[in-house]
Amino acid sequence: MSPSAIPPHPSSASRAPQRLALPPLALDSGRMLRDATIAYHVDGALNARRDNVVLVLHALTGSADAAGDWWAPQIGPARAIDTTRWAVLAPNLLGSCYGSSGPSSIDGFPVLTVRDQARAIAVLLERLGIERVALVVGGSLGGMVALEFAAGFPGRALRALVFAAPARLGAGAIAWSAVQRQALALGGDAGLALARQIAMLSYRTAPGLDARFGRERGRDGSFRVSEWLARHGERLVARMDAETYRTLIDVMDTHDVAGDRGGIGERLRASRTQFTGVGIPGDLFCDASEVQAWVRAAGGAYRELHSVHGHDAFLIEHAQVSALLREALGESATAAASAVEVAA
Repeated sequence: MSPSAIPPHPSSASRAPQRLALPPLALDSGRMLRDATIAYHVDGALNARRDNVVLVLHALTGSADAAGDWWAPQIGPARAIDTTRWAVLAPNLLGSCYGSSGPSSIDGFPVLTVRDQARAIAVLLERLGIERVALVVGGSLGGMVALEFAAGFPGRALRALVFAAPARLGAGAIAWSAVQRQALALGGDAGLALARQIAMLSYRTAPGLDARFGRERGRDGSFRVSEWLARHGERLVARMDAETYRTLIDVMDTHDVAGDRGGIGERLRASRTQFTGVGIPGDLFCDASEVQAWVRAAGGAYRELHSVHGHDAFLIEHAQVSALLREALGESATAAASAVEVAA
């Protein structure tokens, strides 16, 4: 696709993604991924200099429709990422099932890494004629890919805003994935639903659940927190298959920005990207200290998002997230007043 052919997202009710056929992609596994497609949305319009792109990367079960779905409060006219000024590019990660190629569309789909995801995004940008992005932003898995994109493609991201993501996945998060795989091994919808319920326990906190549900029971006598977990399992079964889910948690386990590249700080400082890392105190999946560590090593800015909700706060605490986005985009020196800066 030529650069001039990049359309803004249509303003109609339809939110079907655009798709780009990728060239053969060399993977960390040594395999080549052929005949793959990456899906994406563009909201807003590229300016003449093509330097107003905000690259938004989704978490584990997210889609490319950041503006119409999971981050809708943050994207649009007069919102934190103002689409009258910024062109928002949101791809669907490879291996997912929301338009990009994955195990649900390609038999024998290969094992992927976070670095493979970053390579695919770099190809997408190249094919769309975008030399660099003003900001790359993501949370959880999306934050891992954002870090890897900045580290693997120096100079391609001027700024990075990373929510609740470490520079390398630690044993605690790997353990959560291991238990989920055991649930998936049970097979069928029940296994996928159980895996999702396990994940939700890592994304929220005991104080948050207690404040919301306490010991309340539903009409059938079940604890309301149990009903909440069951609903999350049912909803994921309705929109995602087990192989897709397994593929993406496998991707997360590979995350290690340093890897065979030397130290984390060395790699991130060489990226020429201005980093802001956002920790969430009480996050069970990614402890805030993990974010502080890579921010300190990278010479970046550390912020905290305060919430009773834990890891999922970057999807829930819209006012704080909005302030952090505005600050990252340089719109106001005091934009992050509702977020707490902590010395890294």
